[in-house]
Amino acid sequence: MREPYPGRPSAHTCRRRRGRTVDSVSEQTDPQAPLSEQPDAQAPGTQSHDPAVPEAYAAFMRTGWADLPSDTGVHAVAPHAARRRAHLAGLFPGERLVVPAGTFKVRANDTDYRFRPDTAHTWLTGNQTTDAVLVVEPDGSQVLYARPRSSRETDEFFRDRQYGALWAGKRPSLEEIATSLDMEVRHVDELPRRLADQTKTRVHRGVSAEVDRVIDGDEGADAELTRVLSELRLLKDDWEVEQLQQACDITTLGFEDSVREWDRVLEFGERWIEGTFFRRARAMGNDIGYDSIVGGGSHATTLHWIENTGPVTPGDLLLLDMGVENTNLYTADVTRTLPVTGTWSPVQRDLYSLVLAAQTAGIDAVRPGAPFSAPHEAAMQVLAHGLADMGLLPVSAEEALDPSSKVYARWTLHGTSHMLGMDVHDCAQAAPESYAKGDLAEGMVLTVEPGLYFQADDLLVPEELRGIGIRIEDDILVTADGSRNLSEALPRTPEAVEEWMGRLRG
Repeated sequence: MREPYPGRPSAHTCRRRRGRTVDSVSEQTDPQAPLSEQPDAQAPGTQSHDPAVPEAYAAFMRTGWADLPSDTGVHAVAPHAARRRAHLAGLFPGERLVVPAGTFKVRANDTDYRFRPDTAHTWLTGNQTTDAVLVVEPDGSQVLYARPRSSRETDEFFRDRQYGALWAGKRPSLEEIATSLDMEVRHVDELPRRLADQTKTRVHRGVSAEVDRVIDGDEGADAELTRVLSELRLLKDDWEVEQLQQACDITTLGFEDSVREWDRVLEFGERWIEGTFFRRARAMGNDIGYDSIVGGGSHATTLHWIENTGPVTPGDLLLLDMGVENTNLYTADVTRTLPVTGTWSPVQRDLYSLVLAAQTAGIDAVRPGAPFSAPHEAAMQVLAHGLADMGLLPVSAEEALDPSSKVYARWTLHGTSHMLGMDVHDCAQAAPESYAKGDLAEGMVLTVEPGLYFQADDLLVPEELRGIGIRIEDDILVTADGSRNLSEALPRTPEAVEEWMGRLRG
């Protein structure tokens, strides 16, 4: 199921920061000089606690190495990315477009988060290496400026904790990146000279502080580029749909893993499921697409509960909102709410069935030409009337649904849908008329995820409802004649959930 990472340094990810940041765009130091010959008191890539490196040792380390090439073929994303770049160039004729990948981000002191490239950059190139920058020239030609592995004539490979092969894994060469992505690739050190002329340039800003600093900005023009990059991703091609389906399929396996380990879940609580799901995400994908939400009992009423520190208690419900990001960075986003005992109580079943009816109505509303808001409106119709039937609304359901009221939202809280793709909240910079206030079209992928949330301290609901949170979420592809549920492999009906849990728990 896995394809090789296009342009990834290695199977191991870089986590350690260099002791001092070197600007790869503005070239503050000579990247070809041995670190032992750099004039700085502390060499780039080293830490204050590192021992000194005698010149004899450094000179010995620079000799006797073979530069073993990697067996690199053209990645499956390459032709799709090439078409995307060509289309983007056609939208801004005569202008230079600069789209960086970004670099490492500090987690604590000299430790970085695992690197994840900017979505727009990878969508246009397939590249997943740090510090790379895509430049689309006014004539439509495209060059990826990348940071390859260093020569063994320098000290970087054995001293630099962030980029050195012996610390962080071997980065690909320029030739290997070019072969994998089927595009022209040059060293990132050439970029400052390329950007020094007066060509009209738009930058996808907020990704690389170095690039932002080097290029004077036009706020309006740059914002337009970012908007267009979001809007171009609204419609998924067949290859992208395959990637999202794969992410959903792996996510299904992660949910199944969690239920199979139910004895451990009861012993260790929410943390066990978080770890179990993450294991599946790393084994078969790149990562989780977002911090997993594992909400037992009243934690399920906190929409983004990611502490995952609570118990999982028999008699409660457990809300699981989790998604795998596959190796090409497409993510699933799926929620299921499960009875901890494996069997619903009458109250739990009634509430769950109401949310399921709302979700079903929302999914049925997904079709080409329908407003993006249609799934939300359909789901809220069901929930508002259900709340009215329960005697909870202070007004009729129709009055509550009026845009000037919406008092039902005390118990529904959030919108029902968002776009999905390489970002869990995909295409976020698109213009409202293309997204939230626009219409659905074939090729869009969105979530449908209504919920009911009765806070533990809500005195306006019966005591038996307090602390119950239920959400059901699936990933829906808009097709020519309606929709397809990419995450349908996970059961949704009350009966199917009970059967599934009983079978997996043995």
